[in-house]
Amino acid sequence: MLAQRVVTAIILLALVLAAIFFLPTHWLALLLGVIVLLGAGEWMALAGLHTFTEKTLFIVATAVAMVLLQPLLQSPGETPFRLFFLAAALWWLVVTLWILRYRPESALVPGKYAKSVIGLLVLVPAWAALVALHGHGSDGPLLMLFAMSLTWVADIGAYFAGRRWGRVKLAPTISPGKSREGVYGALVGTAIWALLFSWLKPEVAGTLELMLFCLLVCVVSVIGDLFESLLKRQAGIKDSGKLLPGHGGILDRIDSLTAVAPVFLFGLILMGDGK
Repeated sequence: MLAQRVVTAIILLALVLAAIFFLPTHWLALLLGVIVLLGAGEWMALAGLHTFTEKTLFIVATAVAMVLLQPLLQSPGETPFRLFFLAAALWWLVVTLWILRYRPESALVPGKYAKSVIGLLVLVPAWAALVALHGHGSDGPLLMLFAMSLTWVADIGAYFAGRRWGRVKLAPTISPGKSREGVYGALVGTAIWALLFSWLKPEVAGTLELMLFCLLVCVVSVIGDLFESLLKRQAGIKDSGKLLPGHGGILDRIDSLTAVAPVFLFGLILMGDGK
């Protein structure tokens, strides 16, 4: 399984790098939109949407939301742009509180329509943030890659630290396989990665400021992972899909990124490097 995961990851990495550095932003937005719609297709199982009408409406709503956000993304630095990503970042604070207060005997949300709305709140702002990052001047592709790489580094650090030292369960009622030691490994890996990026692009932020911010982003990536795990547990499924060999579905690969992308972009705005 590990070999299969590695091969799939290498292929995905090559495709991601090619898309980030060779596609103009408008084409990348379209490609990301397709990926988000695939993720929306998987989200329907998490939400419990079963009829053709329900599924169609959800896919259409996701696509329409992305189209309606296009004018907003063309005006970085404007108040609506900042307020949108402030709201997107605060949404993940709400999710964090949800997870902390979660009890197995109670449903996360009352029904499929509420979960459908949550799907829009998870998927669409993440798409918007990645598009905005990519269009962030000449450094946009690099900033987008760095945001994505934070989730990869955190995931790798958590995986190997958890396998080597994992003892204390992080959230046994949500994701029994995750440990606190794994989170520590993710934080260490993220700190090192932040130092390297600070050395490469010192103009983005001060070293300490960037490191603290990236550690916060690492915690957010864990929240994104736990949130999808919680929804999958309640839906009674192990993987969101089977599209990616060894990795499951689209949502299984972008669960952390859906939380990281809007928070990362809003952090850039606060640090003064966001438009």
